[in-house]
Amino acid sequence: MTTRFGVFVPQGWKMDLAQIADPIEQWEAMTDVAKRADEQSWDSIWLFDHFHTVPEPSDNTTFECWSATAALARDTKRVNIGQMVGCNGYRNPSLYAKIASTVDVASHGRLYAGIGAGWYEHEWKAYGYEWTDVPQRMAAFREATEIIYKMWTEDKPVYDGKYYSIDAPINEPKGVRKPHPSFWIGGGGPKVTLKLVAQYGDAANIGGGNPEVIKEKCDILREHCRKVGRDYDEIIKSTGLNVFPIDKGDDPQKATEKAVGPMNREKFDNDNFIATEDEIADKVDAALEAGADYVIFYIPGVAYDLDLLERVENVAKRFA
Repeated sequence: MTTRFGVFVPQGWKMDLAQIADPIEQWEAMTDVAKRADEQSWDSIWLFDHFHTVPEPSDNTTFECWSATAALARDTKRVNIGQMVGCNGYRNPSLYAKIASTVDVASHGRLYAGIGAGWYEHEWKAYGYEWTDVPQRMAAFREATEIIYKMWTEDKPVYDGKYYSIDAPINEPKGVRKPHPSFWIGGGGPKVTLKLVAQYGDAANIGGGNPEVIKEKCDILREHCRKVGRDYDEIIKSTGLNVFPIDKGDDPQKATEKAVGPMNREKFDNDNFIATEDEIADKVDAALEAGADYVIFYIPGVAYDLDLLERVENVAKRFA
């Protein structure tokens, strides 16, 4: 499978719009990155499905995921648009399926529909969602995945589960991409998530760029595919890398000063790979060698410096 690359747009969740005061200007900064990526060679742009900033909830802007996805679908022409990943707890799965079908049409079939079980406890409670333990969240996630798939592939499907049910809903149109919107299932849980990928997913997101974890999760996914009779090679194995490109000899702290802004310096350094393009390419190569075939970059500071997008695109082009 040919290696492809995606990039996150600055949405605010990682404090990456905090140095822009006006909300309209913040939105346009996000859109500018999306439009530039659309003009370049990127396969996809991505958003997070969160309501409050990390690492601590703050009063800073965080744009809602699906509203932004729909808007960017109309602001771009070529690039695919995805969520890494949609939180199952924030929308009933039948509503999720309907939203995704609509956005797939609005984008002319360019939607990468992401789904995951969710994890941000503070956010769930703040917005009034019931926070449950992991086994219950995963069981609900399993049911939701099955319902979403049915809504995209069956006419008037019926499902009666412990957490969710549907009774012959009409979901028209089901989308544009065939046989259904591209379904990206995020997370590396060996017993539930990766099994769902083998059964229903077009893509997984695993490993966080760590080669050892990527290999481990790929081996588990391969075994699940064998058991259900699925072709492992037809599933995209994506992973994420947080990178900030600098030149050889640059002072990393000085080079990233604008990108850090009000964020904690130590956490920024821990969360992002600040390195030369050659070093970033080596990081990508290790992930691909471990079994990934799709890399999604997060680039802090790109809202303030669009040239960063081109520099990371230069890395991606090495693997074309």
